[in-house]
Amino acid sequence: MSNPQDVLAERDLPYYEDVSPAQGTLPPRAWFASSDAARLCLNGIWRFRLSPTATAADDSFAHRDFDASGWDELPVPAHWVLHGHGSPAYTNTPYPFPVDPPHLPTENPTGDHHFTFDLPPGWGGGETGQAAVLRFDGVESCARVWLNGQELGTFKGSRLPHEFEVGGLLRPRGNLLAVRVHQWSSGSYLEDQDQWWLPGIFRDVTLLHRPEGAVRDFFVHASYDHADGTGTLRVEAEPGGRVTVPELGLDLATGESATVPVEPWSAEIPRLYDAVLETDGERVPLRIGFRTVAVQDGVLKVNGRRILFRGVNRHEFHPEHGRAVDLETMRRDLLLMKQHNINAVRTSHYPPHPAFLDLCDELGLWVIDECDLETHGFHAVGWRGNPVDDERWTPALLDRAARMVERDKNHPSVVLWSLGNECGTGRGLTAMARWIRERDPARPLHYEGDLSCADVDVYSRMYADHAEVEQIGRRAEAPWADGALDARRRAMPFILCEYAHAMGNGPGGLSEYQRLFETYERCQGGFVWEWIDHGIARHTGDGEPWYAYGGDFGEELHDGNFVCDGLLFPDRTPSPGLTEYKKVIEPVRIGGDGRAGTVRIANGYDFADLSGLSFHWSYEVEGLAVGHGELAVPPLGPGESTELKLPEPPAPERPGEALWTVRAVLASDTDWAGAGHEIAWAQLPAVPHPPLTSSGAPALLRQGEGNLFVLGHGAFDTATGELRYLDGFEIVPPRLDVWRAPTDNDEGAEWQPDARHGTIWRRLGLHRMRHRVVSVREGEAELVVRTRVAPAATDLGLDTAFRWTADGTALRLDVSVVPEGDWPCPLPRLGVRLGVCTSLGLAEWYGGGPGEAYPDTRAASRIGRWTLPVDALQTPYVRPQENGARADVRWVELRREDGMGLRVEGAPAFWFTARRWTSEDLDAAAHTTDLRPGGAVWVNLDHGLHGIGSQSCGPGVLPRHRLTAAPADFSLTFRTVEPDAGSRP
Repeated sequence: MSNPQDVLAERDLPYYEDVSPAQGTLPPRAWFASSDAARLCLNGIWRFRLSPTATAADDSFAHRDFDASGWDELPVPAHWVLHGHGSPAYTNTPYPFPVDPPHLPTENPTGDHHFTFDLPPGWGGGETGQAAVLRFDGVESCARVWLNGQELGTFKGSRLPHEFEVGGLLRPRGNLLAVRVHQWSSGSYLEDQDQWWLPGIFRDVTLLHRPEGAVRDFFVHASYDHADGTGTLRVEAEPGGRVTVPELGLDLATGESATVPVEPWSAEIPRLYDAVLETDGERVPLRIGFRTVAVQDGVLKVNGRRILFRGVNRHEFHPEHGRAVDLETMRRDLLLMKQHNINAVRTSHYPPHPAFLDLCDELGLWVIDECDLETHGFHAVGWRGNPVDDERWTPALLDRAARMVERDKNHPSVVLWSLGNECGTGRGLTAMARWIRERDPARPLHYEGDLSCADVDVYSRMYADHAEVEQIGRRAEAPWADGALDARRRAMPFILCEYAHAMGNGPGGLSEYQRLFETYERCQGGFVWEWIDHGIARHTGDGEPWYAYGGDFGEELHDGNFVCDGLLFPDRTPSPGLTEYKKVIEPVRIGGDGRAGTVRIANGYDFADLSGLSFHWSYEVEGLAVGHGELAVPPLGPGESTELKLPEPPAPERPGEALWTVRAVLASDTDWAGAGHEIAWAQLPAVPHPPLTSSGAPALLRQGEGNLFVLGHGAFDTATGELRYLDGFEIVPPRLDVWRAPTDNDEGAEWQPDARHGTIWRRLGLHRMRHRVVSVREGEAELVVRTRVAPAATDLGLDTAFRWTADGTALRLDVSVVPEGDWPCPLPRLGVRLGVCTSLGLAEWYGGGPGEAYPDTRAASRIGRWTLPVDALQTPYVRPQENGARADVRWVELRREDGMGLRVEGAPAFWFTARRWTSEDLDAAAHTTDLRPGGAVWVNLDHGLHGIGSQSCGPGVLPRHRLTAAPADFSLTFRTVEPDAGSRP
């Protein structure tokens, strides 16, 4: 029998534990950026006090005579934990408090905010008592609000707008706004969204004058009929008024519809019409885009055409300001997306700042607008007590759905509503879906967490592997138990709402996914997880910058660097993953036969023709352009292709490997990039790379001074056969190397079913291989060294032969490797590692570049001649790990400032890496500041590398990209470079 006192306690819950969403707030409505009604931005410097619990301080601070001058100052918008008041905390799915809904710990950091403001002269025509609305666009996680000592109410729903009517409380001068914000509330159980827990008023606070007859709400309905090219406009408004669209000659009463010829809106051609909604009290500028979204014949279509999402998931994040993201940063994000061929955003896992969607309308991106809802932490307790299946929480869920839909309903960029993320299943989701369909039947619904798809219009999955995606593409996936639901789901379009987990080095396997999206009509693309690393900016004592992740703030419970899994580094520098993604999803496909001199161009856009692009060719011999020009390509429509003849190749001064490079670039400036910006490219082999040849008679092996053999320009230890000097350059001897500092994707996630190779490699001991010299054999013109390279505590090994020969200018190493034993895993790498003088700090190479590449991340690697300092070869992943390899290298030179240096040529082409620390140093580092240059430049010349995959939260490396332990033979040729020699072919 329950205790009556317990029952009473449940009934008398404090507002921050009560599951109801809000008290005292106005109904949600459409957001608009401006109107002719007055508005006052209340962002700025506020007074702030932090208390350790929700009840540690009384509410006297809300009184008009309260003196807060002794309090700290805090900017608004901001998160107080990023300004020295407490600390951030990161978890992926675990709640950082007991799962005891709706209760919270007594320790509940609570921030009191205090702001005094005056009304500007002439506010509301100078009359007092006129209607006004106080708007909060985002507060985490629960707020209680007072104005001039009068309590306005409370609210939850951190990433959603809340408004209060305040007109009767305003004074011309000395208005006091007091806001109490609790870090934890019942709403926190609905916001377990794989990000930093960052309390505070983090979006704008605005006072809006509401004249008599002002717009309370409006709904723009602007559909497009692709059959006849007309658009139908109808605007519902409260109160009624008129809508004018000068460009279309429209002047309509609200509620009245008109059908006229229009140019439709799409992410590729974001055509907007300027309009004005006018009521008796207010004029509101509108930007109207005509488009229709529908699921037809099992395909998601916009304006009658199938669309393909080339998307990303985007959390709001700034390394210094958290989720307080300014307009310029939002625009920068979208410009980067457009410049990297991204056409879609899923607003994971909450509606973004409303201005972001205005920019999506303007610049052109498809948007899945996701509700501020995730209850993932209930998974740890078997989903017991999950709010989405508890009717007591349904009003809060419906409130969140309504605040998203009402705020964002007028954006043409929003093509799908998403109920939320990773909430399991339940009646509350069904109620949300029902309400949204009734309010806005023109947009399909999305939710990934219910595989039955009972409440949605598209079949969505996370991290399905390539094989399963192909099955789904054929509509041949495993059946659902309920026959009717199975048939309904099988008829739906399919998207990957999350895939290609971009944590650390990676993601790998993008090209193979894209081929599936472009092969199967049902597979309509996906959204890479995610846009940006959430590393929080920090500095060492001497000012060196670094980025913090989970655990760096002393959290008892955290998920480490799982918060750093984006295509951008925290400072918004594109990672190699973003460069790779741009190449993989390029909307123009270029192929052909370089030897035959033909090129094939295919338009992969959904709506745009190719009239906005210009095409250019260059003919390159040994990485140097010997000719270039423009290529006349017709303005192909979507889905069309053509084959063209390339010009006769120019005659090179000397023979060598030759390639055609064909590029598609913007023909003129756009809103998101300038003329000449590259959209797509391809390289077509024309003449193969010639084989390496000897340049002189073989050199003889002889005894040198001390314990050294001399062979050509090389000096070797007589006991071990190791190379010690090359033409005066001291060398840390070349050795067979199989180890790399495991990437986040090598380490994998503990819940993944596939083998986690990072763990296996360590258990096997590949990070501590031992080298035993089996024999050193001296020939007349060769030195052959056999070694057995093996880890301790196992009989596995690699039987290795180094055969050294020389001619008048070069030292050649032929490597033969034969695995011994039954290797249970692929190798991290297979090649040679050596150390050279730290003065050799400039690298020039002919091969893939300019950025890093691995077997399954090499689509963006372009063959050419590249030059970079060794320090610039590194990729600064927030958690240090294997990085910086260059693919398909024919030769590389490392030089001093005076031009002297070493050159290595390979047969076949090899992978090249150079860094000022060892792989072991890299493996031991937790942050970039842990890496310090050592006494050598460490060079890896690899015959093979294991792929990357995306197993940090997705599938592992595909079989074709695994480095299986197998017999291997490869050759490397070393020579010195003189200052005036220049790079040789």
